[in-house]
Amino acid sequence: MKNFHTHTRRCRHAFGKDREYIEKAIKAGITELGFSDHAPMLFPVDDYYSSYRMFPQDVPDYVNSITLLKEEYKNKINIRLGYEIEYLPDIIDKTLDYLKEYGFEYLILGQHFTDNEYEPFAHYCGTPSNSTEHFDKYIRQALDGLKTGLFIYIAHPDLFNYTGDDEIYIEKMTYFCREIKKLGYPVEFNLLGYAQNRNYPDKRFWKIVSEVGNDVVIGFDAHSPEVFQNKKIYRDAKKYLSNLGITPIEDFEIKPISL
Repeated sequence: MKNFHTHTRRCRHAFGKDREYIEKAIKAGITELGFSDHAPMLFPVDDYYSSYRMFPQDVPDYVNSITLLKEEYKNKINIRLGYEIEYLPDIIDKTLDYLKEYGFEYLILGQHFTDNEYEPFAHYCGTPSNSTEHFDKYIRQALDGLKTGLFIYIAHPDLFNYTGDDEIYIEKMTYFCREIKKLGYPVEFNLLGYAQNRNYPDKRFWKIVSEVGNDVVIGFDAHSPEVFQNKKIYRDAKKYLSNLGITPIEDFEIKPISL
């Protein structure tokens, strides 16, 4: 079992020490653990405060901690260093230039906002909305991000909380899934949303995934070390997917990215 979606306390809404995540993962039988905390974004305005991602000054400690633990535990578990990051078009390049100074192995696309987040018109995609304009923008922006080739997969692709007509949802998400498949990316079945009964995983979306035939990975989206001990939720997720005819990739390999 592998997991590449793991956060740390540096994002200000996760808990536990880095070492504790590793120890719990080992006990749970995880053979490869990727840390992918919310990357800092280099916002160009001084009055915007993002309360759920690490700050730029947190990066050196994050990289140093995971790198040292990777060496310490190398005979017990394979540790990987990455980020979950937004595709915010105006600031992604500057942000990546900063992250490259310290090094990382992979990126997960976690598109939570439209536009560049700090603008007053940007939309948080988990907020209930019947706006097709916001829905279209989420899909377009996520696909633009994937087209860069920077990512290993897209996290919680069904985050957008569309409350309008089901037919519109199915039409737009069918297009989304087909385009993701063309680009060769897996979609993530998110265990955090599943365990907490959030609006994702969305049953409509996963029926579409089954019909389109997307590759699927399971991501713990761990925000505390204890989640790795909940083997039941992992088994339940696999059963949920199996009932839809979906077999998740359990030997998923990180491919080197070209920056």
